[in-house]
Amino acid sequence: MLAMYSNNHNDENEPPRQAFFPRRYRFLIRIIFPLIAVYLLYLIVYRPENWIPNTSTEFPSPLPHGSDVNWLNRQQQVRKAFQHAWSAYERDAWGCDEYHPISQRGSNLTTQGIGFTIVDSLDTLFLMNLTDEFRRARDWVANELDFDIDGEVNLFETTIRVLGGLLSTYNLSGDMEFLSKAVDLADRLLGAFLSPTAIPYASVNLRRKSGIQAHFASGASSTSEVTTLQLEFKYLSYLTGDEKYWKKVEETIFKIDSLERVDGLVPIYIRHVSVSESLDNPNDGLFWGSRITLGARGDSYYEYLLKQYIQTSRTEPMYRRMYDQAMQGVKTRLVNYSLPSKLLFVGELLHPTSTSIIPKMDHLVCFLGGSLALGATEGRTIRSKEDYSALSKNSREDLRIGTELTKSCAQMYFTTATGLAPEIVYFNTDKTSMDDLNIKPMDSHSLLRPETVESLFILWRITRNVKYRHWGWKIFEAFEKYAKHEKGGYTSLDDVTTIPPGRRDKMETFWLAETLKYLYLLFDDTDVLPLDKYVFNTEAHPLPIFMPSEEVRGAGWSRS
Repeated sequence: MLAMYSNNHNDENEPPRQAFFPRRYRFLIRIIFPLIAVYLLYLIVYRPENWIPNTSTEFPSPLPHGSDVNWLNRQQQVRKAFQHAWSAYERDAWGCDEYHPISQRGSNLTTQGIGFTIVDSLDTLFLMNLTDEFRRARDWVANELDFDIDGEVNLFETTIRVLGGLLSTYNLSGDMEFLSKAVDLADRLLGAFLSPTAIPYASVNLRRKSGIQAHFASGASSTSEVTTLQLEFKYLSYLTGDEKYWKKVEETIFKIDSLERVDGLVPIYIRHVSVSESLDNPNDGLFWGSRITLGARGDSYYEYLLKQYIQTSRTEPMYRRMYDQAMQGVKTRLVNYSLPSKLLFVGELLHPTSTSIIPKMDHLVCFLGGSLALGATEGRTIRSKEDYSALSKNSREDLRIGTELTKSCAQMYFTTATGLAPEIVYFNTDKTSMDDLNIKPMDSHSLLRPETVESLFILWRITRNVKYRHWGWKIFEAFEKYAKHEKGGYTSLDDVTTIPPGRRDKMETFWLAETLKYLYLLFDDTDVLPLDKYVFNTEAHPLPIFMPSEEVRGAGWSRS
């Protein structure tokens, strides 16, 4: 039986076998097949630099390419972009709060203006070593900045941009002029805390030092706004030895901690006394409404829980507890994956008891990728697999979600016609659709926001994975191509899904204070402002981590 299957059988009636491939093709096959195999191995192992790999729970080792890139040169390109924006503002709108590049003019947020753009940009000027520009800005602060104006300012925006900018620049430069101005401003802002509850009013009149209710939502304040003042006021108490700033902002967090939360998650409004209600209304000081989101009006509440814990050298565990509870709520109630590519996103809830996630994600949510990574290591860099293994299981999970969320945020850029992200994206959860992202016309504009590049910067510092630098450079190139105005400055865009995208006549101050700063630091090789020594406020102003003294230490350290 075996003989009939032998290759050596000899049947005179059977014609000779033909080779499967003719001889003239065999030489080509010996060459082509190995080349195909090598190319497939390249795709699997090496990965082209613009390809976004799937994220696993393993240690995120760096891509093998990128060492030949001149990151210092790219950092200098960001510096030139800042100069292009700054020189136009200095030429056309010096001293004004905001700049409009197309009409080449400035405008103010109050009757007089308090130089939002200048103060918000001070520490960026300092970090970029733009000495002449910094000197002129410093002289304007010293000689012309005056907070004694009969005008209404938003408590949150003024705190994070102006007070934060002054305090950060004082820390970097040691110039007492900045601290003096910070004290004057903070004393005026304290008027917003003179409310019937521990919740400050949305705005304040700087001269009268009186709080003013929001002009919407029945006078309620945004939850994120009243809980994103703490880093700045607590650092000021540390510098001055005066506990009044610390106590006021701490009382607000204690109030939040006393209210009912759902898995650590909170609605986006909190009430004061409504203008149509009495002062003893039992609903005052309680959450108002039911929407839960980590986007607009909710985002930085969660950010500042973690950063308060880090800022005071991890001496106040209540903030870590509140943060961990909230992140557990995010993971169990808000995290979902798109179809068909399984991009991780953080959705919204219309009501705390809802089990249906709205697959809507603001660009603002993209801060969370970096925040989760920061919470996982508390600023320490993962330099080896041993470092990664030393993290707790929960921290490894936070790092995984943070990296996957940041990948999704990068895709919000890379899938549009301009390579820039819109303000809001809806993620697809319908099996019949092949598009992971859906951008509605009313959400397709771009304000050149910083949240994605912020997360890229933090993840680069923590993981040393060079892909985050490559993604940041790709985003920067899109900014340069579509947002740069030939006469100076950078403009917001109408529609990132079309070319040309259309321009809006406004350059947000956070373009200078945050977006360009984070890109500059992303391409920096000196590790200036290490994450285990500094904490960045929500406007990207770096404040030092400190050990609170007994005189100003808050009660947060003793609350269980």
